[in-house]
Amino acid sequence: MGGSSTDQQANVDRTFRSGFVALVGRPSVGKSTLLNAVMGAKLAITSPVAQTTRRRMRAVVNTDSSQLVIVDTPGLHKPKDALGKELNKVALAELADVDVVAFLIDATKPVGRGDEWVAKHVEGSGATFKLLVITKADIAKPDQVSSQIEAASSLAHFDETLVVSAREGFNVDSFVGLVASHLPAGPKWFPDDMDCDATDEELVAEYVREKILNNLRQEVPHSVGVICEDIEWAKDGHASISATVIVEREGQKGIVIGRGGKMIKKIGTEARRDIERLFDCKCFLDLEVRVRPDWRRDQNEIRRLGYEAE
Repeated sequence: MGGSSTDQQANVDRTFRSGFVALVGRPSVGKSTLLNAVMGAKLAITSPVAQTTRRRMRAVVNTDSSQLVIVDTPGLHKPKDALGKELNKVALAELADVDVVAFLIDATKPVGRGDEWVAKHVEGSGATFKLLVITKADIAKPDQVSSQIEAASSLAHFDETLVVSAREGFNVDSFVGLVASHLPAGPKWFPDDMDCDATDEELVAEYVREKILNNLRQEVPHSVGVICEDIEWAKDGHASISATVIVEREGQKGIVIGRGGKMIKKIGTEARRDIERLFDCKCFLDLEVRVRPDWRRDQNEIRRLGYEAE
């Protein structure tokens, strides 16, 4: 027979800390890059395109004395369609029930109204520890960093401030240690061998979308959605994967496919490398491109692609 919740609480190691940490900020401030740096491996996709992150991802960081569940959220922005509204809902929902909020500010871009709007939500969060994180220190001048700290500190009350460079690894370990020290005593929420809560299908879809964003930055970035339709595992261990790329217009379909199919082949080849690294096996990736007019305004399509708030 299982013990009572009181018994389970009594058995919690009070020296072990665990909890949830939300990374929030405007688009392109480096949330996913920081997450990957903390994990020491690529989980979240990154690109120079704003609003790259569409799915909330929980990544699990284990140390000898703590377990951090880091939540990478879509960048908060002024929405222009139903998809944008859903992405904001996803990000804001995470602020309601986390132990720590890390508010990321790009050291190289002026603090503006968008940051002020995000800061108001951070201020209203129930998190017991609010951390201001100045990102991209590797490409910012010292005076830029100083002015960003001053400007961002005036937006809300922050318990501490940390300057990081995820690409250079500067203060990444300090970020983990600082956050862990402010988590409550608690159990391990996830097993040691689990690094994130995304499914294989979700990760495949995101890797494909990343390659589209990086190869077609101006032409179709926000009009693209990807869904992994199927993963079949063969007896010899390799995987056969089919995924569908969704665009809004026929012209965009032609751009994604490219002349003679060269672009879709390039996208597939690049995505397959990441997928094979993820699965540690040979993979066959079949990509199809379909047109769904104005899918970003269609709640059913947004739901089908897995971009809606839970």
